[in-house]
Amino acid sequence: MEQIVFIPSPLGTTKIVGDENGVSVISILQEGELSKKIPKELKEAVTQLNEYFDGKRQNFDFKINPKGTEFQQKVWQELLAIPFGKTMSYLDLSKKLGDVKAIRAVASANGKNPLWIVVPCHRVIGTDGSLTGYAGGLWRKKWLLEHESPSLQQSLF
Repeated sequence: MEQIVFIPSPLGTTKIVGDENGVSVISILQEGELSKKIPKELKEAVTQLNEYFDGKRQNFDFKINPKGTEFQQKVWQELLAIPFGKTMSYLDLSKKLGDVKAIRAVASANGKNPLWIVVPCHRVIGTDGSLTGYAGGLWRKKWLLEHESPSLQQSLF
């Protein structure tokens, strides 16, 4: 049975959806009522996301079960390979997937990523290093990249 929990994060209320097969959706909301109880199926995801925001976790290992087309799944698998604190351009991502002409399709699949932060679509940037398109808002993308930045500089962008 699908479970839903709402937890606070520095970027807004985080919605987590999943069941015994894994977490299928993690999304950010502008606001929302926080959950008083965390279902057992989602406890590990909640713990790991809180550790991430506290700066104590760089990788996630709870079970995920995102829903998407075969192509979207392929793109999301490549996103999982982008290391914490690193970025990749949409063009480089398309090249890794074997088709430089698929850049728009790759960008579209990136934008449909259902697992905010865990499948790190925020680590994909423009070829010129610019912050481009982000469903959660560019200010959140900037925050996430700065949160993951290995240096203690004031601001990346």
